[in-house]
Amino acid sequence: MNRLLLLCFTALPLFGAEEQTLHSSLQGYYEHRIYTNSKQKTDGKIYGIGGDIHYNKNEFRFNYEDGGAHTKKPPLNRDLQNKKIFLRYGYSPNKEWQFHINYLSVLDDNIAITSGGDGYGAGISYGPNRQFSFNATQYMVTYHDFRSYQSDIKLEYKTHMKELKVKFSILGKYIKLNQRHPNSFTRNARNHYFTSGIKLHAHYKSYHCGAGAYFGKRVFAVMNDGFKLQHHAMEFNRTYAVGVGKTFDKFVFRVQYIYNKASELPLNNTNVTIKNYRFILNYKL
Repeated sequence: MNRLLLLCFTALPLFGAEEQTLHSSLQGYYEHRIYTNSKQKTDGKIYGIGGDIHYNKNEFRFNYEDGGAHTKKPPLNRDLQNKKIFLRYGYSPNKEWQFHINYLSVLDDNIAITSGGDGYGAGISYGPNRQFSFNATQYMVTYHDFRSYQSDIKLEYKTHMKELKVKFSILGKYIKLNQRHPNSFTRNARNHYFTSGIKLHAHYKSYHCGAGAYFGKRVFAVMNDGFKLQHHAMEFNRTYAVGVGKTFDKFVFRVQYIYNKASELPLNNTNVTIKNYRFILNYKL
């Protein structure tokens, strides 16, 4: 099933694309995580590679992620390793509308019962002008023991003052869990969650900066427009992020710092903090 989906998503942007590519880019990133007050993890690393292709009215994005973490033994008996893949295809019939579909998968996790989970998303974006846009996306992620349903909405406002460009976003996420079999991951979780967020991004000449925050609890959430999946049993209740970047010719280099407060559900362990240091490099083809 995974191979068939990969083939379909790969074939979509290539169909009839001769000499019609408008722009595309490649991306690589490295992330270092530090856990405090966790009873399971100490620190971890994530490596990712991806890209996007745009031609005519079509957009295709992909990302592959390989990560892991050092664990405390006991309660765990080995270090964590996992692999994920994220795919997205978008179609814009005109300048105002876009329709998109997503596929995401936990290809392998050597510890979590969510290994092998598959997720699907479908959404629509509407922008009546260059300043305002609205997006709504519905996700469903199926694991062996439970399912998560997530509804996302996002409002964006863009403005500029000479060479300064600013984008402000308001987000909302509603998550519903459907337990198929009794399991430790959802035993201490609620059935419903709602979290809201705000983001601000500014672009001046070749410099970039941004900040964001999420408020309200969430579990097993799809993040970053379908390009992050929190598949471990951690209930996040606060997230703060800041980042800076600079463009060098065809390269864009960015650094991000993300601070999370969370609880480990299986152990009912509260007051866990996760500090993420993320380094991203984009190359415009």
